[in-house]
Amino acid sequence: MLLLQACGQTTDKAYALMLKGLYKNSLPFVKPAVLQKMLQAAEKPLLLDTRQAEEYKVSHLPGARFVDYETFKVAQLADVPHDTPIVLYCAVGYRSERVGEQLKAAGYTSVQNLYGGIFEWVNQGYPVYSQKGKTVKVHAYSRAWGVWLRKGEKVYGQE
Repeated sequence: MLLLQACGQTTDKAYALMLKGLYKNSLPFVKPAVLQKMLQAAEKPLLLDTRQAEEYKVSHLPGARFVDYETFKVAQLADVPHDTPIVLYCAVGYRSERVGEQLKAAGYTSVQNLYGGIFEWVNQGYPVYSQKGKTVKVHAYSRAWGVWLRKGEKVYGQE
């Protein structure tokens, strides 16, 4: 896997292997194609973006609510009924899984993690948005993690 990163190449199998090593599997996953269908339904899930503010500002999934992984407190969702369908995401799904664990422990009953995070969402061809509208820019977190983002325009730092 390090060789693939060093060469700047990725494969779906390499990405899946990397994710397998990161995830604790403490939440059910939702794949990007399934989430896209959910977002077209009348009753949409609450999307929570658990990345840093600078990542969210570059782009996010349509309608996503920002909750910073580093400062997240369950009390931020006091307005959200515990049976609300919630889908969390971050760059690859690690930070969102941690926030989802907090939500489950607090009694939220329908919590899912976007498999592969925003990287997989974009890699599968689904749209992201900034405050200005649809964009191809995605905050790649760091150059080491950016290797997993195969589509879109990678952004590092603040845009």
